[in-house]
Amino acid sequence: FQAEDGIRDRSPSRGLGDVYKRQLMTTYAEFANVAEELEWRGALFDATPGALHVLATKKVSCYNGFDPTASSLHIGNLVPIMGLVRLQRHGHSPIALVGGGTGMIGDPSGRVEERTLMSVAQIDENVDAIRLQLEPFLDFEVKSNPARIVNNANWLRDTNLLEFLRDIGKHFTVNSMMGRESVKGRFDRDSGISFTEFSYQLLQAYDFLRLFEQEKVGFQAGGSDQWGNILGGVELIRKIHGADSDGRPRAHGIVYPLVVSSTGEKFGKSIDGAPTLDPDQTSPYKLYQFFLNVADADVVAYTKLFTLLNQVHIGNLTEAVSVEPEKREAQRTLAKEVTRTVHGENGLAQALKVTEAFFGDNISALSSDEMEDVLSGSPVTEINRDQLTGNGMKFSELAITTGSGKSNGDVRRTVEQGGMSLNGKQIKDAGRAVLMSDLVDGRLMVIRRGRKNYAIVKLVN
Repeated sequence: FQAEDGIRDRSPSRGLGDVYKRQLMTTYAEFANVAEELEWRGALFDATPGALHVLATKKVSCYNGFDPTASSLHIGNLVPIMGLVRLQRHGHSPIALVGGGTGMIGDPSGRVEERTLMSVAQIDENVDAIRLQLEPFLDFEVKSNPARIVNNANWLRDTNLLEFLRDIGKHFTVNSMMGRESVKGRFDRDSGISFTEFSYQLLQAYDFLRLFEQEKVGFQAGGSDQWGNILGGVELIRKIHGADSDGRPRAHGIVYPLVVSSTGEKFGKSIDGAPTLDPDQTSPYKLYQFFLNVADADVVAYTKLFTLLNQVHIGNLTEAVSVEPEKREAQRTLAKEVTRTVHGENGLAQALKVTEAFFGDNISALSSDEMEDVLSGSPVTEINRDQLTGNGMKFSELAITTGSGKSNGDVRRTVEQGGMSLNGKQIKDAGRAVLMSDLVDGRLMVIRRGRKNYAIVKLVN
């Protein structure tokens, strides 16, 4: 019952890696059980009655669903992902459920408007991409409690509507469904909520029932916005199968907090949107910088949530924030740990290399892709090949074209003061020719004026 199309390569250069995993096993010796650890890390928002006792005394199978409405998971998904990691390291069996079936409906949780339905082909493509992102975090080879990845399309897409309504729908009242937080806010809006999204909670409950009956999965985890949907599954299992021989519930749920900053801002929001776990969408450098810039008031809480560092290490970081916040030791540690966890040692090395080159005034050490990544958001000017052939283009003319100078005189004075550079190298003559050979990797160049004003020049043909 592993990933349907097989376990993909999990080389140590990606994700946690085997060596890194062995090193971090010592983290768990200090916690008696996963419930204790989740509480200490601030990673436990709520749980069904008796759930924590079961986690502390038994080995369970627990699943967490991931929605394939985008081609990549975002940084907020690290909370439930690390939840699965912690469960496995305490001996529980983690299951990552990718919603190839429920993705055809769309989860209304946290949404004020109806989702745009995606094609089945797009959903399947997203499922494959997300599965690849999840695999490096978990151990699929350990004999005692291997991780599994499942796709609910395997059962939901073949579900008979009439049988579903008769066998599952009869256990839900419209009254209780309307009371769920995931849909309640939509009733007061003009757009309302379609029956399609309204029915999502039944499908999620059915997922839990199906995994419980066929795979003996007794726990579901998720973000706190999924609490109502998780309770729906717990209740469905109770109605169909009753309590166990001791009168205790057969199924349980736990939920993690939705992370917000000390200012109340939803975690992951930035100028460029929420960082993703896909290096093609959010580079290791950008992920590193995101966590490096976390506020002092948030860094310890985030380190507890997003890393596997132990109590002693985090205690030292807490003291560092209090005594020497200007050194930003906690932020650097958090940024390194998260980047290594998501992108492996190679990704962290790349992030550190780019950071050192850019902030160490050595941008010439970067490739064109790295320059473009670091300077995303800077103004971009496109030029033709003809402008750089023959005698080329005067630097002063190029600087004016990019908005880095107001006039020839302005550029000349700034150059004489040592205030302008091309690809990280100081310009000493405003009239020097800019040629094709100045393009980095034959595709772009970067002009800097002063310390922080950058302009990208791109070749278009």
